[in-house]
Amino acid sequence: MAGVGKALGLGAAAAAAAGAAAAGVAADRAAAERRRLNSLDPADGFAHVADEELKVIATDGLNLHVEIDTPTDLDPELPTIVLSHGFCLSLRSWVLQRRAFVQAGYRVVLWDQRSHGESEISDLAHLSIEQLAHDLHAVIDATCPEGPIALVGHSMGGMTTMALARHHPELVRDRVLAVAFISTAAGGEGLTDLGMGPLVGRAIGQVGPRLLSRLAPHQRWLAPVRRFGRNVEGSIVDRFSYDSPVSEGLIRFTADLILSTRFEVMAAFIPAIQGHDELDTLTTLVDKEVLVVNGEGDLLTPPAHSERIVDRLPGSEHVVVQDAGHLIMLEHPEIITGQVLALLHRAEVDAAEAVSVSAKPRVRRTIIDIAKGRRIRKVRAGQDGAGQRVRSRASS
Repeated sequence: MAGVGKALGLGAAAAAAAGAAAAGVAADRAAAERRRLNSLDPADGFAHVADEELKVIATDGLNLHVEIDTPTDLDPELPTIVLSHGFCLSLRSWVLQRRAFVQAGYRVVLWDQRSHGESEISDLAHLSIEQLAHDLHAVIDATCPEGPIALVGHSMGGMTTMALARHHPELVRDRVLAVAFISTAAGGEGLTDLGMGPLVGRAIGQVGPRLLSRLAPHQRWLAPVRRFGRNVEGSIVDRFSYDSPVSEGLIRFTADLILSTRFEVMAAFIPAIQGHDELDTLTTLVDKEVLVVNGEGDLLTPPAHSERIVDRLPGSEHVVVQDAGHLIMLEHPEIITGQVLALLHRAEVDAAEAVSVSAKPRVRRTIIDIAKGRRIRKVRAGQDGAGQRVRSRASS
């Protein structure tokens, strides 16, 4: 009997080894395919030098890293665009939008949320969405204390914007011209499902923080492990961040962003995100131009989360992008840039003509990034990609 058990154990080990090898081979092939698409990366890369950098002091004394870009021919009547990044990211995730917005003539303010990017590491007691809202208020006070502003938030950055509206409604009422919610949610339920159902979501919510906390002291050993399993890491990042072919350069940029976040910070924010509930707060925005965008293939904040936001906001616009995942601003940058600029134009026209936003009909559109598809096909065919065009289906 012992011999049978030993044989079964060896068989199971062999099967596991074979499965791991097969996964490794698949990851290697996927990485090779992504490397073929490196020519799609922006000509200027993913690095950016800000016009101005500063530290903003939060309400608890923490230093927040802030960057500002200003066009040389700034129109003071235009709103300042304030960009808030998502969980496990940094202001670097907005690199493609910040360039385009400045080129379009807008002043841009970006900040690293506490314990992310170059901002200081917070004590765990202050890692909450409410504190992020007060942080955003401090950033606005320091960088654009007067004049119109537009708030653009991705994922947790969108949640920060909602919490800001609850804690500082007078700021939103008096100065916010428009709001864009990118790949975000007004409630935390289901945000850890990862597209695999509520059982997985509950398991991650219960076990994830404890596991990350235990791993935190050993995070410094992660770098050599990452190098060893780089292709497998890339496949995981690709799976949960994107829903269309992307380059290996973008995958590496994304992985570095995500894994620069400390494990104990991840652990602390998971329950904060799950407890997020700002559906009622959205009424504060009923007279503002609001854009809600998400990817149809987003596993973290699928379209149902965006629908709940739109249902609370008459006159809002909901754009669903096909073949797009959670990091849509990096996957389809021209679409996000174009949609935000169109939002600002609508807001400026409505303000000039005294149009009531709440009296306007909701608009729902599905957009297909035909330009990216063409560029990918040309690269795969050994040609140079050129030209951009987006086709949309609109209904109101």
